[in-house]
Amino acid sequence: MNIINRARSLRFNQTEAEKRLWSVLRNRQFMNLKFRRQEAVDQFYADFLCYEPRLIVELDGGQHDERQKRDEERTQILKTHGFCVRRYWNNEVMQNMDGVLQDLETTVKNLMNENTLTPTLSLEGEGVNQEALK
Repeated sequence: MNIINRARSLRFNQTEAEKRLWSVLRNRQFMNLKFRRQEAVDQFYADFLCYEPRLIVELDGGQHDERQKRDEERTQILKTHGFCVRRYWNNEVMQNMDGVLQDLETTVKNLMNENTLTPTLSLEGEGVNQEALK
């Protein structure tokens, strides 16, 4: 199955938690950010991906409890592509959506601050006429 067909299949067969979170993330409803569903990154499909803050949101069901090592390896690979990965359990989304969204908002704000920081240059470096700055 090619990438596009696989992504379509995953989008069509969402879990209830994915449907619920997507209803909040879609159409720039959350912090005016453009999220994508089942976006291919390397050999994986991110449940939800937002390029602007370089964020991937993964939802894990009970089966992931047995695949923690594999999920951690996946997270490390996604990080090598410059993404921050946030994982939530399906039951967190279903029972504590406000908490999940609050955590996501904090994460996005932190990522946006990291990405917009500019280095400050010292004016006391070589070649600067200190008298001219006064």
